[in-house]
Amino acid sequence: MTAEMVAPEWMHTPISAEEYDSWSEEQCAGIEIVDGMVVVSPSASKRHNRLARILANALDAAAGPDWNADTDFDVRLQDVPLTNRRPDVVVYRAETIDLTPTRPEHVLLVAEVVSPGSETTDRIVKVDQYAKAGIPFYWRVEQAATGVPIVYTCVLDPATRAYRDGEMFTGVIKAAAPFPVTADLGAV
Repeated sequence: MTAEMVAPEWMHTPISAEEYDSWSEEQCAGIEIVDGMVVVSPSASKRHNRLARILANALDAAAGPDWNADTDFDVRLQDVPLTNRRPDVVVYRAETIDLTPTRPEHVLLVAEVVSPGSETTDRIVKVDQYAKAGIPFYWRVEQAATGVPIVYTCVLDPATRAYRDGEMFTGVIKAAAPFPVTADLGAV
C-alpha cells in the first residue's frame, strides 16, 4: 500500500499560503496547516460541537459591537511556513469580518474544546503557537467525566510571548476583560 492510496498527494507536500488561499471552503473544512503540512482532524463529536457553539454564543452576546465570536474558520498564524489553525471558538474584531485570512492581530481570544485525541495538541502545541502569534487570551475547555466542563484561562505576557495561567471555571464561564461573559455550560 502506498502513501497515495492512504492520502492524496497534496497531503504529502508542503502547502504555501497562496495555494491554500486558492482552495474552496469545502477543501479547507476539517483541516489545519502546520509548518506547511496538512493536518486532518477527525470529526468532532456532537457534544464537542455543542459546547463550542454555546461558548461562542455566550461570548458573542457579551462582546458588544466591537467583537464577534464564531466557530469554524481559520486563523493564519504565519505565512512561511504556512500555519493555519481552526480554533473551536475565536473572538475577533468585528470590523475584520470580511478580511481573509483572519490574522492574530485581529483576534482577542481563541478557545479549544479538548476531545479524546486532541489532548496534547490543545494543551501544549496550540498554546505555544497562539502565544507566539501574540493572541492575548487562550481558553482550554476540558470535557470532564461529570459532564460539567472545566475552563482553563490563559493570559499572554507580551514580553515573553508566553501564556500565564489565569482563572479556572467549572460549569459557568466568566470573562473579566474586556467583556463580561456568563454562560451555564453545565447542561451540555
